[in-house]
Amino acid sequence: MLRPIRFKTARCIVEYGPGTGIFTLKLLERLHPEGKLLIFEVNKEFYEALKQINDPRLIVINDSAEKIESYLRHYHCSHADFIVSSLPLTVLPENMVHNILINSKYCLSESGAFIQFQYSLKLRSKLKSVFSKVKIRFTFFNIPPAFVFICRK
Repeated sequence: MLRPIRFKTARCIVEYGPGTGIFTLKLLERLHPEGKLLIFEVNKEFYEALKQINDPRLIVINDSAEKIESYLRHYHCSHADFIVSSLPLTVLPENMVHNILINSKYCLSESGAFIQFQYSLKLRSKLKSVFSKVKIRFTFFNIPPAFVFICRK
């Protein structure tokens, strides 16, 4: 899931739907010392738990990923180098999914990637309608196995 990320050069990484923070901790382990990790979590309990992670590079946001642009601006990030998403996009309202994907593409750097973790291929056509390049990888290391979509502008 994190393989496409260029940690040496990335200064602003965004994570959607971190939940308990499994990917968050892995991102922080490899994040550049001058980097920022903005994570969006709407579940209040997860949000409170994530705020306990003691790392000055971590910014925990209790709001919708739809608002990525305003938060990037607020935290002085001109763009997101990479966006990692574990959001269950196939069950969210269509309008919300559309806004998240369009806003994510707009906020991505030209060389960045939107990386989406999903358990089905249902999202493929939606991603292809927004992003110009979509690669799909399958991971057996997850239970149940899952798909990783790597999307570029």
